[in-house]
Amino acid sequence: MTGIELSSNAFNDHSFIARRYAYEGPNVSPPLAWSGVPDDAAELVLLCEDPDAPSGTFAHWVVVGIDPHSGGVEAGQSPPGGTELVNGYGQHGWGGPHPPPGDDAHHYFFRLYALSEPCVLPDAPRADQVHAEVEKRRLADGTLVGLYQR
Repeated sequence: MTGIELSSNAFNDHSFIARRYAYEGPNVSPPLAWSGVPDDAAELVLLCEDPDAPSGTFAHWVVVGIDPHSGGVEAGQSPPGGTELVNGYGQHGWGGPHPPPGDDAHHYFFRLYALSEPCVLPDAPRADQVHAEVEKRRLADGTLVGLYQR
């Protein structure tokens, strides 16, 4: 399986995410860039999840149907061709980091999947539902991890 290179000019892998992108701040989705998507990909799916959340893995951003020929998304925008589903806050689109005050830094995994065919998810999928569906069709993936602490 090939790998997708996923990066952001807002934070480096395993470094802290700025308050601008946090739920308590302006709550702007961070810019992302990607490359290495297989030519035969039918769609991309983006998932941002926090496995450190006290109530279990929390879905911060789920986007399906992203154009596999796109190369990224600007801050505050929806990925090209994508449909933003309902996040763990009960809202469509991005919902930034908001760990409990005093917790150690939480890890926010941005995962981009290239799929062989479109996947079907409920309007408000849990992170485990996304993983289960993309595993059936995954051609390649890439991960970028950001940290946030209050």
